[in-house]
This record gives sequence, C-alpha cells and structure tokens, in this order.
Amino acid sequence: MRNPGPLFTLLAGVVLAGGIGIVNLATGTGVAPVAGAANAASVGSTSAPPPTTSAAPKAAAPKAAAPARADYAGRVTGGGASVAVSVRDGHAIAYLCDGKKVEAWLQGVTVGGKLDLKGAKNASLTGSFDVASVTGTVTAAGKTWQFSAPTAAKPAGLYRAAPKVKGKTGKVGWIVQPDGSQVGILTTEEDSAAAPALNFASGATATVDGVPVTAEPVSGLAGNGDF
Repeated sequence: MRNPGPLFTLLAGVVLAGGIGIVNLATGTGVAPVAGAANAASVGSTSAPPPTTSAAPKAAAPKAAAPARADYAGRVTGGGASVAVSVRDGHAIAYLCDGKKVEAWLQGVTVGGKLDLKGAKNASLTGSFDVASVTGTVTAAGKTWQFSAPTAAKPAGLYRAAPKVKGKTGKVGWIVQPDGSQVGILTTEEDSAAAPALNFASGATATVDGVPVTAEPVSGLAGNGDF
C-alpha cells in the first residue's frame, strides 16, 4: 500500500494557495486588511478645530481732567445742610450751611482735582472734583457729613454779602441750588439766623435790616469772589 503523506501535503498546499488568492482578489491588494485600520485612518484624518481666541479686554475710558474753573452746589448725604464749592486756577472756596445756625467758610488749594480746604474752628473739607461733580467730606461745628454736588450754572452757586445790621457789619452767605431753592445764614456779632431770600429778578438782592443789599457771587467760572 502506498504512503499517503505526499498526497496530503500536495493538497494542503493547493488549499493554502487558493485561500491567499481569494483574499487578494477581495481586497485588491497583496496584503490582507487589518481589523480597525479603516477606522484608525478615518479618525486620524479628521481636522482639528481651529484654536479659540478670546476678545481683548476693552481699555478703560480715560478719566476727564479736573477743570481749572468750576462751580458746584448740592446737599449733604441725608439732607440737613447744603454745600457749595467754587474752584478757580488752583484755589477753591467752599461754604457749608444748614440755614439755621451751622455754617462754615473754607478755602485752600487744589492739586490734580483734589480738595483740602480749611476754615475757622477746625472746619475742614476734603474731596475730589471733575467736570460733572464734586464729592467729599466736610466737618464743621463738631459734625461730619458726606456730600456730592453737581456743577452749578448761574444763578445756582455761592453768594455772600456784608451788610450793616444795627450799625454793625454782618455777614451773609447763600447757597442757591440747581433746582432754584436756596438756603443761607445771616451772622452778626450777637447771633445767627436764616438769611432773607435772594431776589434774582432785581439782580441778586435781598433786604437786610430794612435795607436792600446786593449779593456778590463767589464764582470760579466768572472769576468773582475773594480766593
């Protein structure tokens, strides 16, 4: 009986060659496809998203320079008193008044829009100002107030006069608010009291002790008043 070994070997070779040929025909290449290769190629070819860029922060608007000349009038926080400030060429004068007994005249220099004013009996005012308003702290008669006052267009602002009262020189200060309201104090050697109202129809006049008195505007804009 013949040995079948060579025959089986020949048949195995034919089967193996046929299998390789079928694979080549199916893929169109001489190399069998590798599982997952198509997916890997697809993932690798996906374009990366463009880098995100954040918007540059907006630059802060430059702060308006402090004016060389300005007038302000307003009220302290919570009411109870009024304050007026006039600035002219590096100097300032201010007046605090409650319309009854408390008042203070203050003056000093201005540097870079800052105020540091002093008055009698340890009165003081510190703050800052720009083209729109003045804000700060004022102390007088043992009390301290915060305040913010807008710019004042005439007739609003600060006024004063030095009338004769019973033969002696008195002193009057007025603050006229932008809304037209006004407050003031008449001070004499004996007492202090509410000042008579100013009449702007006759040129900022008032009647003091039966005598007409013309008030002087203290204005940084107009250049009036003693700085």
